[in-house]
Amino acid sequence: MMELMMLSGGVVVLPVLAFITSFLLWPGAYLKAYNWYLRRRLGLVVRYSQSGSYRFCYSSRGTPGGATPSLLLLHGFSVSKDMWLPVVKHLPRSQHVVCLDMPGHEGTSRTGAEDYSIQGQVGRIHQFVQSIGLDKRPFHLVGTSMGGCVTGVYAAHYPAHLSSITLVCPGGLVYPTDSEFISRLKEIQKTQQVESIPLIPYTPQEMEGMLKLCCYNPPNLPRPLLRGLLDNRIPNNGFYKELFMEIVGEKSRHLLQESLHLITSPVQVIWGTEDKVLDVSGAAVLQESLPNCQVALLDNCGHSVVLDRPRKVAKLIMDFLSAQEVNGENTKKLS
Repeated sequence: MMELMMLSGGVVVLPVLAFITSFLLWPGAYLKAYNWYLRRRLGLVVRYSQSGSYRFCYSSRGTPGGATPSLLLLHGFSVSKDMWLPVVKHLPRSQHVVCLDMPGHEGTSRTGAEDYSIQGQVGRIHQFVQSIGLDKRPFHLVGTSMGGCVTGVYAAHYPAHLSSITLVCPGGLVYPTDSEFISRLKEIQKTQQVESIPLIPYTPQEMEGMLKLCCYNPPNLPRPLLRGLLDNRIPNNGFYKELFMEIVGEKSRHLLQESLHLITSPVQVIWGTEDKVLDVSGAAVLQESLPNCQVALLDNCGHSVVLDRPRKVAKLIMDFLSAQEVNGENTKKLS
């Protein structure tokens, strides 16, 4: 060790050695450190908000009251607020953005089934919005997959709080065409093999399968990184299974579909044409029920739209916000 410290005065060799050691021995910790680095580089600060005994964890950048409404970003099943980092990278630095850990995920309180249903999650999101004062002016709500379902149902219940919403391949619909994932779920239901849910991996092979299911171009990860991803997920798999059973249960499964007639906010829809988890035919369902919604179908893009096409997603959202501002100004002039 002394010889290593002497090389280059220990300035370069020791950090490199520490990097290689952490990458090989503790890949899960390395991935968490990398996300910390990305948040810091993007100017995102992790914060906590307490509401009674319930704790919310979120990251944010900027302040409300800019030229465009604040953005609240809701992630999907079994990930965290950090899934939005690739998109935040392409948002204007002046844009106020809040990325929330959904109920039970990462740093937000883990309670029980009453908070894991879609309706329960909507209630908690409303609680969070009030706890940080985001409801003081209309904000734009964005949600993907499970978070997309929550976004739509939130819009149906709290329209006064919103300027508009973006639904990114949302759950909770009746899809005209079964996706690969839905077809596999139906097989699982027939065989009662509840241990083999494709979105809850236990082995490196299952982890690779989940990435192929979710991404159009799945990342070719080195084995240590794949193991790190898995190591960070496995301790939470019990929670993921409980959550999954709630959101596919009778009360939650089609809740967005059942709430569409109550949505009055301007709606943007973004969907990957190669989505294997929730079929892109859901976009037509939304367009039929919400005829004024703006739909963007992205070619060469799977379910993980924010990973496959982050720059495009950021541009679509900001263009939509700008268009809503122009429409709002025109409405004011006409009145």
